[in-house]
Amino acid sequence: MNEVLFWQGGFIESPKTILMDIKKLFMGGITGGVLFFLLGWVIYGILLMNFMTAHPGAAGNIGRPEPDFLYLIIGNLAMGFLMAYIFIKANVNSLVSGFITAAIIGLLMAVGYDCMAYATSTAISKTGMAVDVAAATAMSAITGAVVGAVLGMGKKSA
Repeated sequence: MNEVLFWQGGFIESPKTILMDIKKLFMGGITGGVLFFLLGWVIYGILLMNFMTAHPGAAGNIGRPEPDFLYLIIGNLAMGFLMAYIFIKANVNSLVSGFITAAIIGLLMAVGYDCMAYATSTAISKTGMAVDVAAATAMSAITGAVVGAVLGMGKKSA
């Protein structure tokens, strides 16, 4: 047994295991980032655009005429990598477990963010907040299902 072992968050792992986790993190993170971007475009940019414009907070419509795509891409990739990281640590590696886990994470994150935004600014209305929570939860659940399936690819059956 000449294999070097590393201490990783309470577990002893081999370099091969760490390399597999890095590959999964990149596969899941990029997949999640691309899906968050595409679903955000469909859900917020097409389906909810008129609704959200009609239901601004007291500050009025404060959206940019055109999004800054560099930061939009960075943000979506960050969300994809966050989801992949959580899934790897929680051993989420199927379509169904990804869907359920991501729906819960998405719901809690959206409620937390939107409630704090509503409490501290006039950028969002209660109606807009409720719709945003539903949209973010659905977007997270769909993305999570795909990321979970991607992370489960190549998994050995018991």
